[in-house]
Amino acid sequence: MAMDVYLPASTSHREPGRYAPVRVAVVGLGYWGPNLVRNLQECGSSELVAVCDKRVDALEKIGRRYPAVKMTTDLADILESDEIEAVAIATPVATHHPIAAAALRAGKHVFVEKPLAFSTAEALDLARLSDDHERVLMPGHTFLYSPPVNWVRDIVQTRQMGEIYFISMSRVNLGLHQSDASVAWDLGPHDFSILHYWLGETPRYVSAASRGCIMPSIADVAFITLEFESGMMAHVELSWLAPSKLRRTTIVGSEKMLVYDDTSNEPVRLFDSGVVMRDPESFGEYKLSYRSGDIVSPHLDAAEPLLLEMTDYCDAIRLHQRPRSSRELGIEVVRMIEGVDRSLAAGGARVDLLEMADEIPAALAA
Repeated sequence: MAMDVYLPASTSHREPGRYAPVRVAVVGLGYWGPNLVRNLQECGSSELVAVCDKRVDALEKIGRRYPAVKMTTDLADILESDEIEAVAIATPVATHHPIAAAALRAGKHVFVEKPLAFSTAEALDLARLSDDHERVLMPGHTFLYSPPVNWVRDIVQTRQMGEIYFISMSRVNLGLHQSDASVAWDLGPHDFSILHYWLGETPRYVSAASRGCIMPSIADVAFITLEFESGMMAHVELSWLAPSKLRRTTIVGSEKMLVYDDTSNEPVRLFDSGVVMRDPESFGEYKLSYRSGDIVSPHLDAAEPLLLEMTDYCDAIRLHQRPRSSRELGIEVVRMIEGVDRSLAAGGARVDLLEMADEIPAALAA
């Protein structure tokens, strides 16, 4: 599904980083909020004006490190301030829509940590509001700014691996259990956004199995199968229950194979390996030729993805351009997670995501 995006006529031809810094406030100082604070402070394209959290101790901790930044426990202080142009939201998933919607109505540009919202309907409502108020709406899919992820995308998009047969992804660790969202909503957006970014498409079908081991009502392990129109398949393993942290993806193509391991000193390895079926010499006789060639481990520039993401957010605001982590991608990721939920509710049944897309109002569908 493609969607139109609000792109007002540019009034500036300045290069990124040469405009007046965007005045930003951070809402939510839990696990990820302090990382947003640090990167907005270090980003030359932004000026961190204020932070907001209901917990006074969390504000005091930030205040000791950044004494010039304004502190408040009241969201209204952020929304009513003429000094603040944009907000970065890092609150529990269920609060994303109400806070982001209030910020858009207040005329603020909005960055929302993944996932964009807790349902496709909520995500679409935020898209409508961003159009109505002519403001940038950007979901926080940080891995799209990772140098290894972008290197892999170039390899996939230029078809250097040939036809992609399948992709296997594992994202597991011990914790952090969420009390308001399943492991699919917590970890799934990472791999779903990466897949969409690499392949440029949403899967046609999704099926899933999960279990709540610690809290029966909240799944902490999930096994998800995604099927694409091209015939390519992806398997995604997600878990908060594992003895060690693993962020590993294997891509198998007709010409080459690749391993992306986010925790490795060599995050990407490209294998000149494959299998070729030769013509049968007689009826029922087939010969397979196995190829195992060079392994390439590319040099990748060191860069903090979150800093690049915050720069892209500011560029989108000042230069009136679409961010790499677009609201359209954010909506598709939410739809994929909803497809997982529907499959789980139906005992692991195969769910047609195209039929789910047909539920999207015509005004927002391509």
